[in-house]
Formats: sequence, structure tokens, C-alpha cells
Amino acid sequence: MRSLFKRALVTLAVATAAVAVSASAASAHVTVNPSQAAQGGYAKLIFRVPNEKDSASTTKVEVVLPVEQPIGHISVRPVPGWTVATEKTKLPASVQAGESTITAAVTKITWTAGAEAAIKPGQFQEFDVSAGPLPQADQIVFKALQTYSDGDVVRWIEVPADGQAEPDHPAPVLKLTGKTAASPSAGAVTVASADSSGSSGAATGLAVAALVVAALAAVFAGLAWRRRPSGN
Repeated sequence: MRSLFKRALVTLAVATAAVAVSASAASAHVTVNPSQAAQGGYAKLIFRVPNEKDSASTTKVEVVLPVEQPIGHISVRPVPGWTVATEKTKLPASVQAGESTITAAVTKITWTAGAEAAIKPGQFQEFDVSAGPLPQADQIVFKALQTYSDGDVVRWIEVPADGQAEPDHPAPVLKLTGKTAASPSAGAVTVASADSSGSSGAATGLAVAALVVAALAAVFAGLAWRRRPSGN
């Protein structure tokens, strides 16, 4: 019975390690927070960039905004130690954005780190963008490129599909809902809390899984302890 007890403990340790690895992988993506906003409204978008390497730092982050879903107004919040540049593209046709008609829109934002500001191993950085009015669409896919100090470029450009496994390098996706009466008018900015992160659901699921695994392992361990021969 002692061997059964030991196997239960080993099962608990292995399961806990597996859940920890899964949680780490789920949180390692470049994400946009919040994961949902209102069509026609304004939002503060937070691009969260974790460093995935143990031997290199993140020195540049590029976010591409789709020209086919132009956003009328883009402004960026300064990040200490980083320079930022935006690129505008002329639209094929003028687009009505709230009360304004736009003929060009920001289609790329690039943040570049100074010598001491790079995202080091085990760290992450957040880049804030005020955007709106948001287009009348189901979602916006923000493709992102992450450049490391060793020259490696990770392309977060794969589009997640409903009902399918998450790709290895998913692009940040902002889901858009129908405009409500509470949506702000043009020129107003709604600050969306980062607590509504798209990764929060995954984190909650992993936490529940960890609790279930721990509970099962504890049950096995308890049974093994109760069934052990007296005197052991």
C-alpha cells in the first residue's frame, strides 16, 4: 500500500507540473486587452507583450492595423525608454468614422526599445493605444511582430478560428459587439480595464483544472493511506 501512496503523490506532482506548463504557455502570447469592445465606440487597447526567451530581450514590437477596417483616430501612450512611430495608409475610398470622413488611417504602430528598456527574460511590457471609432465589424485582427535582441522575429499573425485548436502564434483579436446606447460619442475615450483580458478565461479554466487534478490526487492519496497495513 505504501507504493500506492507514493504513486498518488507522483501523480499529483506530475499533474501539477503539467498544469503549470500549460498556464505558462497560455499566457505567453501577445494579446490585446480588453478582448471585446463596442462597434462605433472608443476604447483603450492594451497590447501585452511577454518575453518568451531565456537568453534574449524583446527590442521591438510592431502592431499592424487592417486597412480594410480603418480606425478614425489613433493615439499612443508614451512608454518610458521606448520610441514609437505610426504609419498611415491612404484608403481606397473615404470612410465615415463617427462624425468625420477619413481618407487615410494608421495601419502600423512600431515601438522600439532604448538600450535599457528592452523586455528582459521573465518580464513583460504593455503598450497602450486609444482607438476609435471602432469599425462596424465582428472583430479586428491585429497582427504583431516581436523582435528579439538575437535577431529572431516572432510573427503573431495566425488567425484563431472558432471550434479549432489555437494556433502556435495567434494574432491579438478584438471582438466587436453591436453599438449600444451607452457607447461614447466621437472624441470621448472609454478606459477599459485590463482585468477583462482575453487570457483571463483561459487562466480561470486552468485554475479549475488544477483544483480538479489536485482533488483527485488527494483522494487517491487518502485511499492509499487508509488501506496501508497497520504499523507502516
